[in-house]
Amino acid sequence: MDPVVLAFLVQDGVTNGAIYALLGLALVLVFSVTRVIFIPQGEFVTYGALTLASLDAGRLPGTATLLLCFGVAALLLDLWDARGELQIRALLRSVLLNLALPAAIYCVLILLAPVGLAPVGKALLTILLIAPMGAYLYRIAYRPLADASVLVLLITSVGVHLAMMGLGLFFFGAEGLRGRPLAAGSYALGFLPVSAQSLWIYGTTIAVMVGLYVFFEKTILGKALRATAANRLGARLVGIPTQLTGGTAFVLAAIIGAVSGVLISPVTTIYYDTGFLMGLKGFVGAILGGLASFPVTALAALGVGLVEAFASFFASSYKEIIVFALIIPFLLWRSIAAGEHEEE
Repeated sequence: MDPVVLAFLVQDGVTNGAIYALLGLALVLVFSVTRVIFIPQGEFVTYGALTLASLDAGRLPGTATLLLCFGVAALLLDLWDARGELQIRALLRSVLLNLALPAAIYCVLILLAPVGLAPVGKALLTILLIAPMGAYLYRIAYRPLADASVLVLLITSVGVHLAMMGLGLFFFGAEGLRGRPLAAGSYALGFLPVSAQSLWIYGTTIAVMVGLYVFFEKTILGKALRATAANRLGARLVGIPTQLTGGTAFVLAAIIGAVSGVLISPVTTIYYDTGFLMGLKGFVGAILGGLASFPVTALAALGVGLVEAFASFFASSYKEIIVFALIIPFLLWRSIAAGEHEEE
């Protein structure tokens, strides 16, 4: 193989692998805290990318209305749960979080969407819009099933994925959109040109990994999430609010998904269903990392990106099969090495 072609394939693989690493980290985070195999993670990527593209076009993104709908649904669920003993303080808190917050974000978007903000400003606005969706999604779909089996939570995730994909089609349409890069231009690394957007992808992936390490090691909330991941019942017995930790995990997953969408939007055209395949490739990295280790997941996701890049060159028709087949020998090895397990 020509060294120039090899270098381009490696660059493409590392760039895609960095995005898959972000998705894999989010999947491991959600699963370790809530036991949810979060299939809809890719939809956050889609929503983030399409929201940024809409802001680039000077339009109010459909996710603004969707956020209001999620907030109203979460508020109605809170009212239903509190129908027996309605407390004013809890009601006020629910109204502020589920109604006032999305309404405030909606008003900000109405004011700023037509304004030509800088690319970084639009990216931050996108993340601000997508982040609360994680908390609302947890409240609507997963918190009522917090003590259910992993299988029930998996089936729920499939349903949530289909619903969010349908909502993406309804609010954005079937046409693909592409956002503007956060930074234009490219830099020469020897004979290999590296775009500024690729550098944003690499830097952001590293920053997210460092941020997650600091969050889990140095903050009280991060340690509460670790305790919930280690023993959910034990964490509840010592006074850790597992509903709060679950919601926090979903908010972090939504933020990571939105960041991934912002980064990938200028690189490729995004459709309402694009995120599903990307999320599955992040899931492959998470599986190879054992759904437990953040560093191993990141390295495995980079490997997935490299395998995909070389498979696209040598056997483009089978690249998806090759990528997803990576988990087969790993699962076989785990099933042989792990021995017997009790059925949940």
